[in-house]
Amino acid sequence: MKIEVTRDVFRLAQVFTISRGSRTEAKVLTARITDGAHHGWGECVPYARYGETLGSVEAEISGLPERFDREALMDLLPAGAARNAVDCALWDLEAKRAGKRVWDMAGLPEPRPEITAYTLSLDTPEAMREQAAKNAHRPVLKIKLGTPDDMPRLEAVRSGAPKVRIIVDANEGWSAEVYADLAPHLLRLGVALVEQPLPAGEDEALIGMERPVPVCADESCHDRASLPALKGKYDVINIKLDKTGGLTEALRLREAALSQGYGIMVGCMVGSSLAMAPATLLAQGAMVTDLDGPLLLAEDRDTPLIFDEAGVHPPAAALWG
Repeated sequence: MKIEVTRDVFRLAQVFTISRGSRTEAKVLTARITDGAHHGWGECVPYARYGETLGSVEAEISGLPERFDREALMDLLPAGAARNAVDCALWDLEAKRAGKRVWDMAGLPEPRPEITAYTLSLDTPEAMREQAAKNAHRPVLKIKLGTPDDMPRLEAVRSGAPKVRIIVDANEGWSAEVYADLAPHLLRLGVALVEQPLPAGEDEALIGMERPVPVCADESCHDRASLPALKGKYDVINIKLDKTGGLTEALRLREAALSQGYGIMVGCMVGSSLAMAPATLLAQGAMVTDLDGPLLLAEDRDTPLIFDEAGVHPPAAALWG
């Protein structure tokens, strides 16, 4: 097999801000694998929070041997962005070799559209109210928070979109004290889920803490090895392909988490339709689907995913799988 890695940049439709900073572009890596007759591809988004850069992830992929399969890849690379791009490229390659769709090869039902959340960037309360009102027609809004003074933002979003389902993502930005103060108001304002309220290294404080709204592990959950440490802290886990290191581990993580009683959220980094495509299989029947990456872009891949009233649709074969 021959592996090629390229850097691709997609302009965002508007500035995207979370508690860690702002961006105007999605910088991704695309892995292309060919066996001479067929090719497959996958996309990843290196994430500085996990010590990844475009260069470090590119080097991981470039250092792979010429021959391996998806099972061997699990030992060749750790869970993370590099393994994700290669794993998804291998799934695509295998599907093209077999002339089948990936879900058939994985023994999964044919995927259907799933309603996805739409993310509102962290901003002033006034700007977030305006964003909420502009997007009040959407069934689910995810709002980025993570500061000590988020109550006005919560109130503003709810006033701008009084009927939508709201989920909140603090991106590790709150202390235990801030979260405890906010929790009753999350319930009052009809928030359905709160994502990673505390830093991953400080989430022991969630043990024994009242959780009137379900709490979802994001930065605290990467792959199956993460599950034992989540007990008593979280009700839901957010599965992202760039954390699990691809669809292979993500499917196994979903099965293990469901067997242990966790709800499932399927999320994404800010990337193109190619990055979201494998995750649409994972999102089937999830408690929350958050695959809005392409909706935040000003440009996308050829043959992009379809988003409409029914939600995000599974990919056409021309895109992936």
